[in-house]
Formats: sequence, structure tokens, C-alpha cells
Amino acid sequence: MSELREKIERVIGDEPVALFMKGTPRFVMCGNSHRALEALRALGAPVTAVDVLPDPEIRRQLSDVSGWPTIPQVFVRGELVGGADIVEELAQTGELREKLATALGDDFATGEERVVDVLAPVA
Repeated sequence: MSELREKIERVIGDEPVALFMKGTPRFVMCGNSHRALEALRALGAPVTAVDVLPDPEIRRQLSDVSGWPTIPQVFVRGELVGGADIVEELAQTGELREKLATALGDDFATGEERVVDVLAPVA
């Protein structure tokens, strides 16, 4: 297994909410990534973002791991929730809040956002 794939799997498995997106929360490069991020932000979800744009291999490896071909991809406690349309729909029905509360606890709303670079060498 490649080091990149291991890093992607680690982010998915270790982070409460992982958002694989085009760009970063501060510099979003895609409307769908923005929509998914805003749905998570509206609930105060703690978001760990990974920018898939620096290297096409990130996207390839991610799709191999998730079985999902498009970006963005949102994971909650290692479970693929879906892309922008699904995340928005779940947010509108209240199911996203329920999923976050069940997976992270009722006090999940920290609003914390951070970016992980899966291409960076491990220290």
C-alpha cells in the first residue's frame, strides 16, 4: 500500500469529520466543495479538510479507498456520508445534525477547521 493511501486512510479513520475538497476552507476552488463545507459549517461541525488539487494521485487514491468517484467527499468517523448534494440534503432534513451528534456526541459543534496536507512528509 502506498504512503499516500495510508495517509488518506488515516485522515478518514482518525478525524471526526473529514472533507476531501477542491481547495481549502479559506480558499475554496469549487462550488460543490463550498456547498458541502457550508452545510458542515452551519452545524458547527469540526472539519478537517484535505485539498485534492495539488496532485491528481490524491483523488485517485481517495476514490480507490471510498469507492466514490467525485469530489467533495465527506466522512464522519470513517463513514462516507457523500458529496455536496447528499450532505446538503441531509442538512436540510436534520439528518446530518443527528449523524454528527450520534457519531461525535451532542457537544460536537466546535466550529474548528483545519487542513491536513497528505503530501507532506511524516515528521
